[in-house]
Amino acid sequence: MLTMTPNAVEKVKEFYANDKELAGKALRVFVEKGGCSSYQYGFTFDDKKDGDTALDLSGLNLVIDGTSAALLAGAVIDYKEDFSGGGFAISNPNAKKSCGCGKSFDA
Repeated sequence: MLTMTPNAVEKVKEFYANDKELAGKALRVFVEKGGCSSYQYGFTFDDKKDGDTALDLSGLNLVIDGTSAALLAGAVIDYKEDFSGGGFAISNPNAKKSCGCGKSFDA
């Protein structure tokens, strides 16, 4: 399935700590058509829906729909920060190619 590095988990937990309206919501990781390489990654806070797979990653509740789960099987989500800023990065073994920005891919 999908995994997250400790850095990514901690960053998402910061979002929860800083926004009380997120209480009870899960982190939804998804793939949708778009971007410069066919598919793009997305993150949002959401409730579990019928057909979703729910995961507990180090105390973080994550949900993923079936189509996205197939495209993200074996992927690792990381959070990286450097002098130019920070952001989430996905290492996806299903990506045949990805764009330079790292936010879209083709499977």
